[in-house]
Amino acid sequence: MDVIIKNLGLLINATLIATPPLLLAALGSCFSERSGVVNIGIEGMMTIGAFVGAVTGLATENGWIAFFTAGLAGALFGLILAIACISFHADQTIAGTAINFLAPGLAVFLCKALYNNSSDTPAMSPSCKLPKLFEGVFPSGSFWANVLNVYSVAYLVFVLAAVCWFVFYKTKFGTHLRAVGEHPEACESLGIDVYRVRYICVILSGLLSGMGGAFVTLATINQFRPNVIVGQGFIAIAAVIFGKFSPEGALKACLLFGICSGVKSLAGSSNLVSPNLISMIPYVVTILALILFVGRARTPAANGKPFIKSR
Repeated sequence: MDVIIKNLGLLINATLIATPPLLLAALGSCFSERSGVVNIGIEGMMTIGAFVGAVTGLATENGWIAFFTAGLAGALFGLILAIACISFHADQTIAGTAINFLAPGLAVFLCKALYNNSSDTPAMSPSCKLPKLFEGVFPSGSFWANVLNVYSVAYLVFVLAAVCWFVFYKTKFGTHLRAVGEHPEACESLGIDVYRVRYICVILSGLLSGMGGAFVTLATINQFRPNVIVGQGFIAIAAVIFGKFSPEGALKACLLFGICSGVKSLAGSSNLVSPNLISMIPYVVTILALILFVGRARTPAANGKPFIKSR
């Protein structure tokens, strides 16, 4: 019985480490997609957030400052994407793909410039990372230590999901953002500034994605490496599709993928299964989820379609 409880605690702990970056990025993607702008650049925005979070953490030794600074870096790339897709009507898929090349390339270039031609940042001490809840309250390795003594953002991100749900369905702005993703021409005729709403949503997607990337370097591991995100941005996009482009759906999908990552971590500690097969678990689940559920998710009608203001 004790072994079962211990493994359950480890599974919850691993899930609380794997879910926050996915959920932050997925919530950001919800804002962008529901407003009518396809953001394929989530992966790149997470990568630049991971880099800026690590660098700022090393410089300030304050995890919160690093976390929010990384969000601003992601927001900057969200602004670049918004300018290209909203103001200049660029193809949204190509523009997002360009962000996925530009952001990681810039991160590696700056990393080599700052750290003696190394593509990895130095390892951070615990003081540079995000703080943990209930540090030292519970015995190390106990069930409650695994469940409660986790990084603060791991629980705050679930509160943020509730806030996003409230914004989407209980505020005037949420009504506008859902409307411009369905029929921007009708919104313009009613006096809604479609460009402004879409700009805000795409920048928010970058902000949240940057924070998601920062969680990886400020909590999951302790340094930036070029492959630190390893497809998590694309899993977040899959979670949004799986979750039918809603914050509550994205939350459920990210929890599913987070649990799969937790199972991967627990299974990886044993030698019964090949590590290569174990590493495939989250990605296989992603593919199966898309195959089984993507046909049931209704994409916003104006998603991916450039909107040109009438003269």
